[in-house]
Amino acid sequence: MKRKSVVIIGTIVFCMLLLVLWLPGTGLAGEIARDGRFIAYDNGTVLDTSTNLMWAARDNGSDITWSKALLYCDNYRGGGYTDWRMPTQDELAGLYDQAKTYNADCGYSIHLTSLIHLTCAWAWASDTRDTNASILYFVDGSRYWVRMFFDCPYTRALPVRSGK
Repeated sequence: MKRKSVVIIGTIVFCMLLLVLWLPGTGLAGEIARDGRFIAYDNGTVLDTSTNLMWAARDNGSDITWSKALLYCDNYRGGGYTDWRMPTQDELAGLYDQAKTYNADCGYSIHLTSLIHLTCAWAWASDTRDTNASILYFVDGSRYWVRMFFDCPYTRALPVRSGK
């Protein structure tokens, strides 16, 4: 009887270990690429090792208002994580890199690691002033203030979280 209990406990422990290893967001994602300080993982996330911020590997993919971008980021579940949020101006500005260039889907040449795919040149930030919200222009790194509820073309949502 004692041996049977050991086998059952061993089986339960083994099954729990498999469950933990296969659950998304357990930190066991496989590395697929590196670009300087950035590491891309097979779960759709990119870690910035200099800031310890984890970024979605892709933006939302289409024009979006600030309020919808905020909801998109807050409800994003990439990599199995649930603590995504909209980045600040400074966090977005930290991604801008004049030395890196690729063409976004909308035709603009933007400057950031190619491991993070922006489909167009602007990204919303969480910073607000009255009825204005901030966007970062990845063509030249400029920061702009636009009406929060303006349907701003070419502007995207790019979720971020603490990499812990």
